[in-house]
Amino acid sequence: MHRFVLALLTAVIAYAPVSARAEVPVRWLSQSQVTSAQYPLETATMDALTAETEYTVRRSEFQALGLNMADGLRLVRTGTFDLASITVGLVASDDPFLEGIDLIGVSTSIDDLRAAVGAYRDAFNARLEERFGVRALAIWPFGSQIFFCNQPITTLSDLQGLKVRSYTASMSTLLENLGATPVTLAFPEVYPALQRGVASCGITSPTSANTGKWPEVTTHVLPLSVSGAVQAHVVNLNWWNDQSAAGQAALADALQGLEDALWALARATNELAVSCTTGGPCDSDLYGRYDLTLVDISQEDLASLRQIAAEAIVGDWADRCERTYPECAAVWNRTVGAARGISVN
Repeated sequence: MHRFVLALLTAVIAYAPVSARAEVPVRWLSQSQVTSAQYPLETATMDALTAETEYTVRRSEFQALGLNMADGLRLVRTGTFDLASITVGLVASDDPFLEGIDLIGVSTSIDDLRAAVGAYRDAFNARLEERFGVRALAIWPFGSQIFFCNQPITTLSDLQGLKVRSYTASMSTLLENLGATPVTLAFPEVYPALQRGVASCGITSPTSANTGKWPEVTTHVLPLSVSGAVQAHVVNLNWWNDQSAAGQAALADALQGLEDALWALARATNELAVSCTTGGPCDSDLYGRYDLTLVDISQEDLASLRQIAAEAIVGDWADRCERTYPECAAVWNRTVGAARGISVN
């Protein structure tokens, strides 16, 4: 794992072109913490920009400042920060169109998700610029969002009647169609909720679950990915337009390198975190070793997830989206829908 991260760090740093001594400050708001797998890659990008370009990165953390990550877009739009990493599902309450990049059940693998993101990127950025005055310089997945439960489950049908942690509207739609009760909880609230039985299951990435110690209060893992928890590094558009051409090129190159490295990291860390969590090989000093039961993914569950996505989630999302953006469904159909073979009626 160390060799893998080192290789990614080398690739990230290589994207930052050498320029003049750092002079222009960049107020960068990050959601990664020192214990997260993304932290070394993001901070390497910051260090390379500071050392080798006209920029000096001034890093802040949502958690350290007590800021709500759902406010990420607003904090960049108002110029409080020049650049920030955001969780798209959390900020989509400001505009449902953004959620269309990673609707629950539409992309169930990293490859499918990358195709969807590539198809939606231009429309996604156009909407960000029009509504929020920001631009996404990097779009990447945190990791496959899978199920962790504190009681035995073997299929999606076993979720019926259970209370399951949700954090987006389309995730709640999925759970309701499975007969479960969605419980909206912020990540720090999930551990005690699972511990006390307030929730029976939670959905998150293998990395987040392991480092958040969910295996201490759960017993079973169903590794069926319902989404990729897409993130974005967004920059204030007015600030961006004030930068020199060389500065814009340096930032764009550095963030593209970071994006590529984070996609590669999502693949590697998902597999390792699942292995560490379920008693498999665990060559890592980031993840704890646990022995949860790993449930096999059935073809029936994959088919059921796709059916719910096509028949309920996409349509429900389009209804919400078109209240503020009448062309929402048409844009989605020719981008993500075309890439994934699903269409909104």
